[in-house]
Amino acid sequence: MLLHGFTGSADVWTLPLTGIGSTMTVIAPDLLGHGRTLANDDPARLTIQHAAADLIAVLDQMHIDRPVLHGYSMGGRLALYTALHYPERFTALSLESASPGLASPQERSARMAADDALAERITAHGVEAFVDYWEQTPLFRHQVDTAPEPVRLRQRVIRLSQRPAGLAASLRGMGTGSQPSLWEQLDRLRMPVQIMSGQLDAKFEAIADEMAHRIPRRRRVSVPYAGHAVHVEAPDSWRAALIEFIDFVSRPNA
Repeated sequence: MLLHGFTGSADVWTLPLTGIGSTMTVIAPDLLGHGRTLANDDPARLTIQHAAADLIAVLDQMHIDRPVLHGYSMGGRLALYTALHYPERFTALSLESASPGLASPQERSARMAADDALAERITAHGVEAFVDYWEQTPLFRHQVDTAPEPVRLRQRVIRLSQRPAGLAASLRGMGTGSQPSLWEQLDRLRMPVQIMSGQLDAKFEAIADEMAHRIPRRRRVSVPYAGHAVHVEAPDSWRAALIEFIDFVSRPNA
């Protein structure tokens, strides 16, 4: 089960998944506020708690039992929250450039204000102006050097297809500031966990290292020549790491 990041959709996995689909079942939902989801733009509906319950409802409806859960960035925060609150529903957890949130109330309050200001910017100026800004932030600016041009253009098309109200509601309902801190819960994870980040993404390399210190059954993967979006910038390495992890947790007594 693959969970995309902010401004993404299920379509972001098409190229990285090349060659995977014939060997396993892949579930890739559009998260609320993104892609083809219905236009419910109430931030109170787009909280991480509701989003996690939605994922369980999807698994129930599809009669899927204990998949491996992988999440990227915003989707990684959601994947971590879901695995902690519904541990019996997943075989293993894979996190890509994800965090357990912000530890202090002061940090969360400041981030909520920043997320709200960004949401206002999106609704006031539209998606294209926001995407132009977003692609120049430190998390994504180096993709000009790391990601092939067709891949970058596809990512831009996906971002431009979003609705302003949906993105704004997602920021307000499930932004990092709105998420409860999960740092003190990491040692509760008993399933195997893969923690992946790109070596060019110093911020999330440090977060991943700290998470690895706290999670009992973890596999730490640092991908060379990749930044925040490992599946975009180093799709072959991303795919190999994910398949290796799934193969490992599929073995008896893993």
